[in-house]
Amino acid sequence: MAEAIYKGKRSGFVAGTGLPEISTALDSVRAYQFEVHFEEITPGVPQSWTLAAKQVSQVGFSVEDIVVDRVNDKMYYPGKASPEEITITFDNLYHPDVSEELFDIFKDTYDPMTGEIESNAPPAGNTQFKANKMSIYTLKNDSALHQVIECYGVYMKSWKSAEFNYSTNDFHTIECVFRYDFMNVLMA
Repeated sequence: MAEAIYKGKRSGFVAGTGLPEISTALDSVRAYQFEVHFEEITPGVPQSWTLAAKQVSQVGFSVEDIVVDRVNDKMYYPGKASPEEITITFDNLYHPDVSEELFDIFKDTYDPMTGEIESNAPPAGNTQFKANKMSIYTLKNDSALHQVIECYGVYMKSWKSAEFNYSTNDFHTIECVFRYDFMNVLMA
């Protein structure tokens, strides 16, 4: 396919008759074109939250193998599926106070002052500490939506402040690790 596009667009070019037509059919999604959205962080409270994320780790699922040993061979079958952790590095903005907001979400998972999951948690079976959905939007070159990776049943597993250092001129960040129950990938 790439060869056909290359030959079709370039072979008819004659020098001095204008610029050649440049194909964008083979462009890829850029790694820096994304947004992170949280929806319904507190169950039952419809709200949406978009943060300045500097980096998002790989998002995905993996399936363990079930190995069946036979007399002279092995057979493999798909086994238990498990989601991977997502690490997101957020810019530590003054307004809104991202550090405090993210730490409040972390305290819903584990409050270091009391050693508990949120003190006003509902009865067993309901998950007060999980956000309904976290979506990672990938964008095209013109900022139009390309794809959405939706993660459901998200909770924060780790909150880490970046290093403080006089010898650097970088912006300060907060690194958070999230766990989720399942995911879906939607094309725009």
